[in-house]
Amino acid sequence: MVNPGKDQHMSPTSPPGTAQDTAGIHLAVGDRAPEQPRSAGAAMATENLHVYYGDFLAVRDVDLQFDDRRITALIGPSGCGKSTVLRCLNRMNDLVPGARVEGRVTYHGTDIYGPGVDEIEVRRRIGMVFQKPNPFPKSIYDNVAYGPRVTGAKDHLDDTVEQALRGAALWDEVKDKLKQNAYGLSGGQQQRLCIARAIATRPDVLLMDEPCSALDPIATSKIEDLMGELVQDFTIVIVTHNMQQAARVSHSTAFFTAQPDEHGDRVGTLVEFDRTLKIFEDPADKRTEDYISGKFG
Repeated sequence: MVNPGKDQHMSPTSPPGTAQDTAGIHLAVGDRAPEQPRSAGAAMATENLHVYYGDFLAVRDVDLQFDDRRITALIGPSGCGKSTVLRCLNRMNDLVPGARVEGRVTYHGTDIYGPGVDEIEVRRRIGMVFQKPNPFPKSIYDNVAYGPRVTGAKDHLDDTVEQALRGAALWDEVKDKLKQNAYGLSGGQQQRLCIARAIATRPDVLLMDEPCSALDPIATSKIEDLMGELVQDFTIVIVTHNMQQAARVSHSTAFFTAQPDEHGDRVGTLVEFDRTLKIFEDPADKRTEDYISGKFG
């Protein structure tokens, strides 16, 4: 994730679940983190995170930790900043003109916004699946092979494609039509193809921005079942408006809302972060309880 240089290198060929800090010390991911959301086994964390678009403060003072090999859900009403926070986790906001991030976002202890960090390597290690399926206008095979080809991992490409499609629970449905255009797949299949494309580069963390919002209930159920399998190998962070989905699939949940600042502008704010069971059954903040009970949102 860091450009090669003296005492500052994170090899792109390192296996998933390993990293190096900026002092060149190897950081190995430990065993699965406990159910508590704040643990020493966090794969990623944000510290005093503020996000600006130009002069507008979109999100303020977010402190979160994302447990290794666990699913964390970000919930809250529209405009509360949860997708903005998600995009900070692999520097997708770099692509937005005027966007600026203050604070720290760490991946196994390394600040991904630190000097010399290669944002392309960040996105290889921290993959993303978007709200609507967005396959490339290519064959099913070429969609999955795109990432490995770009990163130079061209050896054993057939095996890589098959492994990724199996990982996305799609192989049995498409193995006889790999050369067909991906646009011929159903919406749910396209989303699973996008998941296969994301995991083909063997990331460590998988970000999912409302991955089921455009899907029917059957396709949604398949994606949720798939998340339960993927979490064996990946740390997952999901943004969802579906509170039932957050309750079903996640281990920890962060609730965001938008609050007016001194100028009357609505700013995304983290209200509460805890185990999902605690958030949904015994929230500490009345705003969380009101949102979950449907009083606003």
